[in-house]
Amino acid sequence: FVCVKVDREERPDVDRLYMNAVQMMTGQGGWPMTVFLTPDLVPFYAGTYFPPADRYGRPGFPRLLRGLADYYQTQKSDVASDAAKVLDGLRRMEALPGDADGEPTDAGLTDTGRKLLRSADTTLGGFGGAPKFPQAMSLMLLLRAARRSSEPAMIEHVRLSLDRMARGGMYDQIGGGFHRYSVDREWLVPHFEKMLYDNALLARLYLEGFQATGDPFYRQIAAEICDYVIREMTAPEGGFYSAQDADSEGEEGKFYVWTPGEVKAVLGDIDGELFNQTFDITDSGNFEGANIPHLQMPLEGYARPLGHEESAFVERIAESKRALYADRERRIKPGRDEKILAGWNGLMITAMAEVGAALDRPAFVESARAAASFVLGRMRPDGKLRRTFKDGQAKIGGFLEDHAAMLEAVLALYAATGEPTWLAEAESLADALVAGFWSDGRFHDAAHDAERLLTRGAELYDNATPSGTSTAIFGLLKLAALTDRTELREVAETALRRLWPTAATHPSGFGYLLSAADFAVGPTDEIVLIGEPNEPATAALRRTIYDRFHPTKLVVPVDPADPGSSPLIVGKTLVDGKPAAYVCRNGACQQPVTTVEAFRQSLAPLGFAAVSSTGSR
Repeated sequence: FVCVKVDREERPDVDRLYMNAVQMMTGQGGWPMTVFLTPDLVPFYAGTYFPPADRYGRPGFPRLLRGLADYYQTQKSDVASDAAKVLDGLRRMEALPGDADGEPTDAGLTDTGRKLLRSADTTLGGFGGAPKFPQAMSLMLLLRAARRSSEPAMIEHVRLSLDRMARGGMYDQIGGGFHRYSVDREWLVPHFEKMLYDNALLARLYLEGFQATGDPFYRQIAAEICDYVIREMTAPEGGFYSAQDADSEGEEGKFYVWTPGEVKAVLGDIDGELFNQTFDITDSGNFEGANIPHLQMPLEGYARPLGHEESAFVERIAESKRALYADRERRIKPGRDEKILAGWNGLMITAMAEVGAALDRPAFVESARAAASFVLGRMRPDGKLRRTFKDGQAKIGGFLEDHAAMLEAVLALYAATGEPTWLAEAESLADALVAGFWSDGRFHDAAHDAERLLTRGAELYDNATPSGTSTAIFGLLKLAALTDRTELREVAETALRRLWPTAATHPSGFGYLLSAADFAVGPTDEIVLIGEPNEPATAALRRTIYDRFHPTKLVVPVDPADPGSSPLIVGKTLVDGKPAAYVCRNGACQQPVTTVEAFRQSLAPLGFAAVSSTGSR
C-alpha cells in the first residue's frame, strides 16, 4: 500500500473525483474517506471512517488492509472488473445534466423562490432540520425572487432566518463571525469551527438583508463579520487565512463558552448579572455545563424588562462585550489554518468591497484592496494564478473557482473604488479563465494544462461555496456589461442555458447560479458616478446608490483625473463642474443629476421596495 493524504481544500479536484466514487460505491459520502486505487488510480473499494480495531460492526483498518491485499492478489480479474465499472460510472457522473438548453425567465426565477419555501423551517428559519447550515446562497436567491414577485412570505422567511441565525449561538456574540453550522434546529449549539467562506457569503447576505429591509441589525452583523475577519483572519501580507479550529485545549468550544461566575469576574456583579440575564448564561448551562451566549429576542427588547432605557442599555452591553472579548483573548485560542486560498480570498474580497462601499467603511475597502494585491502579486509568480499560499510559497495551479472568484473580487473592487487597474485585472482574469477552463460548451474545474485525473469535469452544484461554474458565469456577465465584450457574454450565457432547466427544478443546489441568472434576466441598470472621490458631494451621491437592494445594478465610479476605459463612461462628464450621476437601463440613460434628492428620485423605480416585517425579530 502507498498511502496518500489529500488536503481537500488544496486539491478540490482530487477530492471531488474520489468523493463521487465513494458516493457511487457506498450510497453516501463524508469525511474522512478512504479510497483504494489500482496502480492506474482507479478506485475498486472505498468507505468513510474505519476504526483502528473492529467495533460498531465495522472492520478495523488493519483487518480491512489484510482482506483487500488478499482480494487484490488472488482475484485480479474481479478487481479489474470492479475498477472498470467505477470508472464508467464516474464518467457518466461528469456528464452535464440533460441535453436541452433553457432560457432563464422572470417567471422561472420567481418560481425558484416558491420551491425554496417548500423546505423552509417557517418557525425557526433556514431550511430543513438538524444539523442546520446557514445556506446563504439559497437566502440570497430568495431575496431576488422576493424582489421579482413581491410575495411577502419570501422576504419574511429571509428576515426570520437572518434574525434567528444572528441571535443564536452559531454567531459569536462576543467576537463576531459565524461558526460553521448548528448541530440543533434552534441555531443554539454550533460546530465551533469558523470558515472564511461562510463569513464571506454571510457578510454579503446580511448586507443585502439590510438593503432590502432597512433593518439596522443586519447592517451591524455585516460590519461585525468584516471587523472579525480583519482582526483575526488577516495575514500580515494582506491575504485572508482559511479557518479557525473548533477545539482548544482538546475540547470543542472551550474558547467560546462562559459560566455566570466567569462573566461576573470580568464585568463585576451588577454588569455581569445584566449580561448573564440578557444572553441566557445560567448555572445549569446549555453546553456541557457552560454557556454559549445567545439572545432569545432582539437585544433592544431586554432593556425595559430589565429596567433600563434602550439606547443606554445597548451601549452598556456593547461595553461589556468589549471587556469580555479582551478577557477571552487571554485564553488559549483555537488553532488557525493559515493557508491562503485564492478562491476563498476572492469570496472575502468581494464581501469586504461590497460591505465597505455600501456602509461607507473605507477600512473594509482597503482590506479588500490589500488582499487582492497579495493574491494577484504573491500568488501569481509567473503570471499564472496559484491555488494556495503557505510558508512563503505559492503552489498548485489555480482552479476554475480561483480564477472566477478573483474575477468577481476585482469587479467588486472596481465598483467600490473606480480604480481602472481593477477593471484591467478583471479582463486579464477573464481571458485566462476562458482560455484555460472553457471547452465543449462547458467549464472545467481544472485547467487544460493541469495534471490529468481519471475524468475532467466540474462541480456544478453550489455547495458550501459557489461552484466555479456559477461564479464564472456571474463574473463574465458583469464584465461583459462593463466592457461590451460580447464574446464573454456568449460564453456565460451558453453555460447558463445548459444548466438552467436543472437549476430551476432544484434551486436549493444552485443558489449562486440562479442569482447569476437573475442578473442575466435583468434588467441591468448601469449607474455611472463621476466626481473626485474625496469630494463631499461625490460621497453623498455614492451613499445614495446603496440605499436599496438592487442586485442587477452595475456601479461605475469615475475619477475625472483617471477615468479608465469602460464603454459605459463614454460621453459622461461633470455637469457645470459638479459631480454627476447617470442612471441608465440597458444602455438608455436618463439626464444626469447632481443632487441627492434628484438622484434618489432617479433610482426609485430600480430598487427593491422593502416589505414590512410583522414582528419576525
